[in-house]
Amino acid sequence: MTAEKDLHTLLATMRPELREGEFVYVLWPEGRPLAGGVSAVVREAEGLTVVLPRAEADSLGLSYDFVGAWITLQVHSSLEAIGLTAAVSAALTGAKISCNVLAGFHHDHILVPVADAERALEVLHELVAACGDEQPAPELVLRSEQPADRPAILALTAAAFAVSPVTGLPVQGVPEEVGLLAGLFDCEDYLPQFSIVAEQGGDIVGHVISTRGRAGELALLGLGPIGVVPRLQRHGIGSALMKETIARANAAGERGIALLGDPEYYSRFGFVAAASLGVGAPDPAWGAHFQLLPLALWPGGASGTFRYAEPFGGT
Repeated sequence: MTAEKDLHTLLATMRPELREGEFVYVLWPEGRPLAGGVSAVVREAEGLTVVLPRAEADSLGLSYDFVGAWITLQVHSSLEAIGLTAAVSAALTGAKISCNVLAGFHHDHILVPVADAERALEVLHELVAACGDEQPAPELVLRSEQPADRPAILALTAAAFAVSPVTGLPVQGVPEEVGLLAGLFDCEDYLPQFSIVAEQGGDIVGHVISTRGRAGELALLGLGPIGVVPRLQRHGIGSALMKETIARANAAGERGIALLGDPEYYSRFGFVAAASLGVGAPDPAWGAHFQLLPLALWPGGASGTFRYAEPFGGT
């Protein structure tokens, strides 16, 4: 396969793909044989720089400062091509995202801060659309869910959770989130203004729901499930749904939003460990994964175990 040199063609046909995991740069100890899942090596006069998965660095006791998400620019670029990494870097700079570039024989790769991975992919897809013959993606519309939307929402949820977010393995049968969501639509704690769909080109491509929950006598929102169609995951739709939920909750005078999820992802929206605010997880084993966002009218002095809406099964 001939490597491409033309910049316009490279940008128009590029397919940015996020590699699974988190990666770090470490200074390899002098004289120590390489070990672990090393992904890249650069020898400098000052020493050997190694890029490897964060978990590998932790297991080997190696220190690091930067934790990155690895994005491969899936286009066979020539090492003599001019301007590809400059164009990518400029686009990310415009979005205030730092990037570190690695050039391979077949592809270029960039590492961006983990917290910026989703936005970086969105910026790169916008760059591809702007350079290609295709039309830019239709505008994303966020609106309240209507009863007629529910079949599409349930189908979306089935597709979004076809692979378990806990195990990473395919789910056998219908994902449990589908039944949970159907129950939330019909329960007493359903709040119509907090069931939000993301619509693009007339298609529902994302959905998030928050229902009434409580910690002691304090009324809160319990967020989840949140889902995006697989083909558009990591395109910023989940972030848009989260931001819309938070904006609506503040406007409605809600006190806070609780959820169960990845602390590294949800901390970007201001979520902290719920226990630090006096709210216990329904299951103590959840630990720091049970999080809370105190809103503008957060009263302070909260205490008690959080109780989700009844369809969650008492959790």
